[in-house]
Amino acid sequence: MSDLSARQRLDTPRTSRHRPIFTVDAEAVGRFSESIARFLGTGRYLAWQTIIVVVWISLNLFAVGLRWDPYPFILLNLAFSTQAAYAAPLILLAQNRQENRDRVSLEEDRRRAEQTKADTEYLARELAALRLAIGEVATRDYLRRELDELRDLMTDLVPSNSADDARDDGKGGPGKSHSGERRSKKSG
Repeated sequence: MSDLSARQRLDTPRTSRHRPIFTVDAEAVGRFSESIARFLGTGRYLAWQTIIVVVWISLNLFAVGLRWDPYPFILLNLAFSTQAAYAAPLILLAQNRQENRDRVSLEEDRRRAEQTKADTEYLARELAALRLAIGEVATRDYLRRELDELRDLMTDLVPSNSADDARDDGKGGPGKSHSGERRSKKSG
C-alpha cells in the first residue's frame, strides 16, 4: 500500500481537473448589465422599439409577400418575452450594484457625520474653555480701577502736609511728587 501514488489514493483529492475552468469577471458583467439597464430606461430605446413594432406589424399586415409573422404576431410576442426575460435580471443586477454603492456611500456619510460631530463637540469645548480663560484675564479697565483704588488707599494712609501740597506742581494730585521719598523711607 505504500507504493500507491497520490492519484490512486482515495483519501487525497485530485489537485488538477481536466475540465476547462470558466471564469467570469463579475465587475465586467455588472458594468455591462448597468449599461443595458441604462439604455432600456431611455426615451431613445422606447422610440426605437415603437418604430420597430410599427414596422413589424405594418409589414405583416399589408405586405403580402413579406408575411413572416401572421396576425396574432406570435414571433413578435416571443421576441418581447425573450427581451423581458433578459432585461429583468439585468435591471435587477444593476439595481443591486447601485444598492451596494448607495450602502457604501451611506456608511461613508455616517462616518463623516460622526467625525464632524466629534470635531464640532471638540471645538465647542475649546470655545467654552477660551471663554472661561478670557473671563479670568485682567483687562485694562480692571487694572486701571484696581490701581486707582490702591492709589486712593495709599493717599488715605499717608497724611498729606501743607508743605507737600505747596511743592506739588499740580500734575498728578497730592502726594505724587514725593512718592520716591516715601518708598525709600518705607524700605529703609
